[in-house]
Amino acid sequence: MEKERVIIIGSGPAGLTAALYAARAQLNPVVIVGNQLGGQISITSEVENYPGFPEPGLTGPELVELMQRQAERFGARLEYDEVVAVDFNSGSPFYVKTHHQEYLADAVIVTAGASPRRLGVPGEEEFIGRGVSYCATCDGFFFRGKNVLVVGGGDSAVEEGLFLTKFANTVSIIHRRDELRAGPALQQRAYNNEKIAFIWDTVVTEVIGNGMVTAVEISNLKTGQTVQLPADGVFIYVGHYPNSQFLEGQLAMDEHGYVITDEKMRTSVPGVFAAGEIQDPIYRQIATSVGQGCAAAMQCEKWLSERE
Repeated sequence: MEKERVIIIGSGPAGLTAALYAARAQLNPVVIVGNQLGGQISITSEVENYPGFPEPGLTGPELVELMQRQAERFGARLEYDEVVAVDFNSGSPFYVKTHHQEYLADAVIVTAGASPRRLGVPGEEEFIGRGVSYCATCDGFFFRGKNVLVVGGGDSAVEEGLFLTKFANTVSIIHRRDELRAGPALQQRAYNNEKIAFIWDTVVTEVIGNGMVTAVEISNLKTGQTVQLPADGVFIYVGHYPNSQFLEGQLAMDEHGYVITDEKMRTSVPGVFAAGEIQDPIYRQIATSVGQGCAAAMQCEKWLSERE
């Protein structure tokens, strides 16, 4: 069993920033990467809303590589493994088990992120980053003058649909019901926007393209009619879920499974901190996750110093 000062669970912007700050504090952190180095930004085709990179063309994987190199420069170690179980209830040192290793850590920073719910239809995975997106704030700019679809009917779908009207020629919201679930004020804004149209009682059954998305197949749930609908992009908002299954019974979480933290990124267990989308269902941006990762690492160092 390996004994470490700090283990960071997850390698998205929050995790790699926490690794940078913990490494600079000479805590020699170990980052358990998870199933995807960089988290969701690894599948982002271009990043244009992260400060400090004014020139176009920066891709998600490139930003991840830069963050990784910077953290490793100061001594952070990345382990390409995935956490499957933890024991936080017994206090520090905390037990962390991966597929291939067992650890004890004086402190833990959880940055395991959240994942967008998939439709689970043919073509969806194939065209992620090539017309299929789960973040209008991230990718809307690339659909200037295009015709796009939004799948969903809740607050997120309508908010992002309204945001997309800043760029797209048309935004068609596809919803499986005959009325939106979004709040009344959002609904009214959407109905009043001349760029937005609605396709009711309908689901997407396939994403179609040739290198990039060109259309979707949709099916009306009441009539059973199936047609192809041309589109340049498909933005999917059928919910997010935090990657917190391995934390059940270990940390306080809300009804949706997001880890509860205070303003100092402290969880319900002293010595365990959380940052990024694992505890943030609202903003879900690279910049906010970086700030949260920084705060978590600083508080972690402070907690360890006080114990000494």
